[in-house]
Amino acid sequence: MTSPGRPTFREVFAVREFRALWAAELLSQLGDQLARVSLAVLVYQRTSSALLTGLTYALTYLPSLLGGVLLGGLADRYARREVIVTVDLLRAVLVGLMAVPGAPFPALCLLLVGMTTLSGPFKAAQLALLADVLSGDRYVLGLSVRHMTIQSAQVAGFLAGGVLTQAVGPSSGLGLDALSFAASAALVGFGVRRRHAPAPSTASGATRSTAGGPALVWRHPGLRSLTGLAWLAGCYIAPEGLAAPYADAVGAGTAVAVGVIMASDPVGSVIGALVFGRFVSDETRERALAPLALLAGLPLVLCVFRPGLVVSALLFAVSGALATGYHMQLGASFVRLLPASAKAQGLGVMSSGLITVQGLGTLTGGAVAELTGTANAVALAGAGGILLGARPAWVWTRESRAARLPRPPRTRADRGFETEPREEVRQMRGRDQ
Repeated sequence: MTSPGRPTFREVFAVREFRALWAAELLSQLGDQLARVSLAVLVYQRTSSALLTGLTYALTYLPSLLGGVLLGGLADRYARREVIVTVDLLRAVLVGLMAVPGAPFPALCLLLVGMTTLSGPFKAAQLALLADVLSGDRYVLGLSVRHMTIQSAQVAGFLAGGVLTQAVGPSSGLGLDALSFAASAALVGFGVRRRHAPAPSTASGATRSTAGGPALVWRHPGLRSLTGLAWLAGCYIAPEGLAAPYADAVGAGTAVAVGVIMASDPVGSVIGALVFGRFVSDETRERALAPLALLAGLPLVLCVFRPGLVVSALLFAVSGALATGYHMQLGASFVRLLPASAKAQGLGVMSSGLITVQGLGTLTGGAVAELTGTANAVALAGAGGILLGARPAWVWTRESRAARLPRPPRTRADRGFETEPREEVRQMRGRDQ
């Protein structure tokens, strides 16, 4: 049953601006997955190198943090809709250049780094604009829809990417990705109204915001702990990055088994977004945030026993559902703690870092699997997530509990002289004289 007065998916989709943002993200996500498949095929065809193919895949994740830190503040100094549209058009141009037949490998890498770097300010502006379009419980439900969309598009994009790349070739696949960015820009440009920038666009403000995002997150214990919990995704992505060798390790080394393993986490994430977004109360989600972040690693730890394909897929689905449950509330809590004039800067650091740690997690997981075996590497990734998350989980639990406790009224004796307004003191002294 749902709680009375809680928003529904129908109410969220009734917001025209949200529909535009949702459709734009759906197109971008489908295009991104298609591009990853096309790039992997294209690079391997040209180089016959598994190492260079893996490096290219990692470049679709890693530079995002650089863009989030250095450029995330753009969406706090300029209108967020215009930032999204501009970045999408720039990415369309970069991917279009990558699609040119015969482009040399170094040029492909440089264009890919540029495109991935731009995803940092895009995510910052997108999440900040979503918080402007939806508020309160609707924002949490909007994040739920967003998670379901991303995970569903990931599954569909990987499957369709393989078919399309086989049918039209990798260069044409990249061309379709460029079109998806252009279509996304059009949807946001015409479907979302313009809002004024929340902070002044000045040279001094630009300088401050470049370093302001990381400093803002680091100085605030609540933001710092939430960022640490968000970045546990670098551990929990292990099954996806090791899908092929894991399928072989459990005795099911077929292409179908690899697809099942890669799809199990996104399927679990869709279920988790639906359940936690629609049927779990805000208070329960808030209290469960830290425990869910640690519990998401437990199903991966069980892979040390090398279960079969079906049990492994179920474990990965459970992990995905728990991870999505805490990520949804994490996003809402993070936005609530940010000042309006620095919303995009903080979100840029958290969201772009989230993309980057997934790339690092994939690379690290492969290296660990070479030393310990694939099943053990997945189990170690789950244990690593629990251990790395213990400290930020404790800090966040302490901070959120303190915020919920009622505070007694402060007396004059509690406030002391330091809280007395200076102007009032000066006026009192003038009367005394």
